[in-house]
Amino acid sequence: MSAVERIIFQTYVWQKVGRQSRLVPGTSIPCRTKDDAMRRVEKVRSGLLSAAGAQAVRMLVDEAAGDYGEPEILDKVGSVPTCDE
Repeated sequence: MSAVERIIFQTYVWQKVGRQSRLVPGTSIPCRTKDDAMRRVEKVRSGLLSAAGAQAVRMLVDEAAGDYGEPEILDKVGSVPTCDE
């Protein structure tokens, strides 16, 4: 099987842990197209969808071989963790 493109819309929410809040992944939604993912990011940006932050990510995946390409961040908005967190 060859690699296929996967596009994911990932939300992030604040979760209260004791007296502190931390940013955790919310709902992850597979998208059929880049445009679909970008529309969802715009909904968060405009306040139509409630989330602390969100990002649209694209990557090549070959599930049969267990190969996952480097993720490409298509767009992000709000509070989103960085790679060094």
